[in-house]
Amino acid sequence: MRTRLRHLRHGPRVYAWRAEIHHLRGSRDCHRCVRVRIWGAGKTGQALQADLLSLALGPAGACETDGSSPRPADVRAVLAYALRHGWNPDRRGGTFALTEMLHGETFTLAGFVLTDRLRTPHGADPSERVAAAFDLGEQG
Repeated sequence: MRTRLRHLRHGPRVYAWRAEIHHLRGSRDCHRCVRVRIWGAGKTGQALQADLLSLALGPAGACETDGSSPRPADVRAVLAYALRHGWNPDRRGGTFALTEMLHGETFTLAGFVLTDRLRTPHGADPSERVAAAFDLGEQG
């Protein structure tokens, strides 16, 4: 299946982006995770990647029906945060990842948190992250 690239303008540049839906198994449930990838200088420029864990709560086993998805305004917020924290879209090759470990404390986006679990099994438990956000009233 072909992945649809979308475009947004931020400052003078047009960025291409896509969002891929994944599901993560946590200790208590499965959770929706959306991998956002953004490019600002074509195929040869450094890509930006952010794995966004949905904070939506539903009945047990509801990750398949969780319809949470980042809107263009959310993608713009991811982009602006990354630019302020070291992403250079003109750098050649590679991926600049917004990670839970490095950016989780300072990155905020209504309805989502960064997760490392999609990249590595050593990321924090998604069920615990969602429960903690719910307890703090951050679920969006």
